[in-house]
Amino acid sequence: MIRIDFSNLMQNSIGKSGLVSEDFDRIDIERINESLMQRKYPELEFLDLHKADTSRIKELGKYAGGFENFILLGIGGSALGPRSIMDSLRPFHNFKNKPRVFIYDNVDPATLKNILSLIDLKKTVINVITKSGSTAETIASFMIIWQKLKEQSLKAEEHIIVTTDPEKGNLRKIVDDHGLRSLPVPQGVGGRYSVLSAVGLLLAEAIGIDSDEMLKGAKDIHDRCMNPDLRQNPAYMFASGLYLMQQLKNRNITVIMPYADRLKSFSEWFCQIWAESLGKDGKGLTPYPSVGTTDQHSQLQLWMEGPEDKVVVFLSVEDYGADMEIPPVFQNMEGLSYLSGHTLGELIKIEQEASEIALTKKGRPGITIKIPKIDAYHLGQLFHFFEISTAVTGLLYGINPFNQPGVEEGKNLTYGMMGKKGYEAKREEFEKYRQQKKFEI
Repeated sequence: MIRIDFSNLMQNSIGKSGLVSEDFDRIDIERINESLMQRKYPELEFLDLHKADTSRIKELGKYAGGFENFILLGIGGSALGPRSIMDSLRPFHNFKNKPRVFIYDNVDPATLKNILSLIDLKKTVINVITKSGSTAETIASFMIIWQKLKEQSLKAEEHIIVTTDPEKGNLRKIVDDHGLRSLPVPQGVGGRYSVLSAVGLLLAEAIGIDSDEMLKGAKDIHDRCMNPDLRQNPAYMFASGLYLMQQLKNRNITVIMPYADRLKSFSEWFCQIWAESLGKDGKGLTPYPSVGTTDQHSQLQLWMEGPEDKVVVFLSVEDYGADMEIPPVFQNMEGLSYLSGHTLGELIKIEQEASEIALTKKGRPGITIKIPKIDAYHLGQLFHFFEISTAVTGLLYGINPFNQPGVEEGKNLTYGMMGKKGYEAKREEFEKYRQQKKFEI
């Protein structure tokens, strides 16, 4: 079970920069708990994903796993979640295993062209993920691949698996019209909260990861995160601690720093859910992705002696599943020989703790999440813990942590310029703005 250490948020650890126990009495935890228990927002359905039946996901995962290549078309949560699963649990997968996985999460034409140049479509399965069925970036790439399949006289129903809304949307109609294999994104689960649904679990099963283990981890942390006692609930404490740090100490930036290469993509997943869920009405906390020990040599200086506006969240791994001993070479060089007899695992753990202590000595706040090992069970815990923590933080700010009105405006302007019916006014607005841009050199 993951454990969370909040010591370095408190004044008895970091001095005047920290909180005192009484600060947590400001939190109206009864209101927060009631919102969760009574499902104030329909999008809180993500809380129940750990109960899901995975039999259909496993069936299609086995089917997809029989192909040489797996292309995932998605953007935002539809890609960040699956990518973090693969990078965390199957690092370097494409160098030694099938199916080779290609995640296309943008509309950079060079990227898609390069992917298509590397694969044989006859030996490829394509997972198209968009809950709404109308995400422009995903649908555009899907249309290109659909045409490529047609040109090669390949049957779409044999190569495409669609993950979308179970009842409505453009993709659901295409599924029904063409008899495509499909999986649902539950209607009450938003994209950035969907990693523990078919969105993330199909790819997991296709590359040999047991989705049930991920959901078991989620269930076990779920029980702890539903405890109505604030000080016994890790998600409530995490959300409240960061909220209070911003409200009382003006700490507006949340640095996420896993000490494991395999969790680098996970930090990117965190940044999306944190930013898109909380950045509304002039409120929110800015996420900042990092990775240890690499960023000790690029960012730590700023955190130590720069603006006092950050809280660093360390992800500390207890068992890396592998280790390497540092051999007794260069023994005649005192500046190097001290490393001999130690291991890389020992070194990275010491460096994480050293960074934590150094920040503490400077009065810079932090939280440390201790992960026993990086496996499906504990990754499921991490995903669910951060999802609950994000939702709770949004409720503390009094905003809807499930919508994204700022993103929608950009989408609507794009629809207008690309000629989507009903968005003509947005096209005019776009064109008018273009004409106003006069300050170029």
